[in-house]
Amino acid sequence: MAYNQVTPEIIAMLEKVVPGRVVIGDDVNPDYSRDEMPIYGTNMPSVSIDVLTTEEVSGIMKICYEHNIPVTTRGAGTGLVGGAVPILGGVVICTARMDKILSFDMEHFGVVVQPGVLIQNLKEAALEKGLFYPPDPGQKLGTIGGNVSTNAGGMRAIKYGTTKDYVRGMTVVMPNGEIMKFGANVAKSSMGYNFNQLITGSEGTLGIITELILKVIKAPKFDVSVIVPFKDLATSLKCVPKIFMNNFRPTAIEFFERDMLLLSEKYVGKEVWPKEIDGEEIQAYLLLIFDGDSMEEIEPHLERIAEFLLGEEAMDVMIVDTPAQKKEIWDIRGAFLDCIFEMHTLFDENDVVVPINRIAEFVAYFSKEAEKYDFEITYLGHAGDGNLHIFGVSNTMEEEEFKRQIHEWMLSMYAKAKEMGGELTGEHGVGYGKIDYFEDYVGRSTIDLHQAIKKAFDPKLILNPGKVCFKLEELM
Repeated sequence: MAYNQVTPEIIAMLEKVVPGRVVIGDDVNPDYSRDEMPIYGTNMPSVSIDVLTTEEVSGIMKICYEHNIPVTTRGAGTGLVGGAVPILGGVVICTARMDKILSFDMEHFGVVVQPGVLIQNLKEAALEKGLFYPPDPGQKLGTIGGNVSTNAGGMRAIKYGTTKDYVRGMTVVMPNGEIMKFGANVAKSSMGYNFNQLITGSEGTLGIITELILKVIKAPKFDVSVIVPFKDLATSLKCVPKIFMNNFRPTAIEFFERDMLLLSEKYVGKEVWPKEIDGEEIQAYLLLIFDGDSMEEIEPHLERIAEFLLGEEAMDVMIVDTPAQKKEIWDIRGAFLDCIFEMHTLFDENDVVVPINRIAEFVAYFSKEAEKYDFEITYLGHAGDGNLHIFGVSNTMEEEEFKRQIHEWMLSMYAKAKEMGGELTGEHGVGYGKIDYFEDYVGRSTIDLHQAIKKAFDPKLILNPGKVCFKLEELM
């Protein structure tokens, strides 16, 4: 593919579309060269543009398509697979300033938003109207556009589903600048191919989302968190499938070990979680949520699951139901990712998904494999859906050696996950950082199908090049 450089003439054309917002050269924000995982590379674009409207995005894309200029779209840049890195330079379109919640439809339980709306702000605005947007990724300061683009689901997926289950419609600017609308604020549709679902999770490679129609639901009025300490991780995880078999229906089930908790509490500067029971150290935790319209609805579930968990060798079952207690507990859990990033100079991560009855086996496998290497590991996960977040970290290794060792370790994990019937990624996507593993995982025929779809949407391959299915060497 022959890509062109951004020339002064092209800059002048872009200025006519978005006067005063075409940023070039050293004035481009360095953050626009990367996402939250710098190990997957950084590269400055020639031009960055903060867009405000669908029509502006359309005008920019028409120019870039005509002149074969690569374009990368970004929101808040909180991705973890290098998806927002403009690896071929060109133009970065940032949708973060398209941050308006346009309307709520109270009768049809829908909300229309621009892609730059933060997840946190959408949730708060919905709650003010007695509504609830259930997808709950760990990064609340990510944008809804990025969330939809990666189909990030978060911890509440076991009860409420993932992001794709809440996308009813969207406005998308195609690579050639054409504006297209898919879906509507209705509950059902069987009209042809489901482009909503195809764009959702496509990581900015097929089109640029500029507006979304999302489903919301009636907000549960009460929720309770349940801390369940265990003597070891294997014991905690073996009871997770039984929770579902006994129809307890929690909203979320998180798991993590003592070391991860201690690291986060050190980072936050506050100790709020229990560390021992009757003089015996706690080594692992489950953290559950139950929600409903009344405490009378929730309490029978709490009583039943407490009895069940104690019978499954839980060291205790602790109910957390006051707002202050819940905030303290979840502030520590919410800081896990930030503390890993802040307390290590080198880090890499994957978010594989395995069957929930094999999580303990998978943890034992990758932990044993990691003993061959010089880096340290830390991990946590959504026990209710088998989505794990596994980090290799170091403060002492040389970067190239770290990358070499991590690559070997990742290969072993992905091979094991595939053997178990799992998936390569549950939330973060493929992006640039996982593209080699993706082809190994799914095989060439599946990659060929992905590439055919990409070419149908983007014949010139200018949109987010080098991500998901076309490697850089295939584009040059």
